[in-house]
Amino acid sequence: MKPESADSESARASALAAELRIVISAFSRRLREQAEVGDLTSAQKSVLLRLERDGPATASALARAEAMRPQSMGAIIAVLETAGYVAGTPDPSDGRQTIISLTDSFREWVSAARKARQDWLLRTLQAGLTAQEQRQLADAVEILKRLLHSH
Repeated sequence: MKPESADSESARASALAAELRIVISAFSRRLREQAEVGDLTSAQKSVLLRLERDGPATASALARAEAMRPQSMGAIIAVLETAGYVAGTPDPSDGRQTIISLTDSFREWVSAARKARQDWLLRTLQAGLTAQEQRQLADAVEILKRLLHSH
């Protein structure tokens, strides 16, 4: 391979990486717009996602997992409780602690929000892409999965 060719391929790969980052970011924003959780901070969203993924936890366990001070976590939990997204119950093994968990109403909202995003995406795919383009996109998704799991 000629040095010029390698430079050309490197330039194309660099341009592709930049374009892919921009498109994926814009696509993510469009999906979030379909069912957004109010004006939550990124830290509040992160706590909600952790509770959904890992299950109920104490405020101190959440603070450790999120690498923040317990006082900061307390403030986040207070906002989420006021909004009705989380609730606390006494820890049966240590009454001094409270177990924080997602409320049923928030879980239902999350489910509805995901369904709204899925429905929007389905309608957009069906209306905007031919069957051939949908197959090409499916192939591209497999490539993106490989990229995601490499390194």
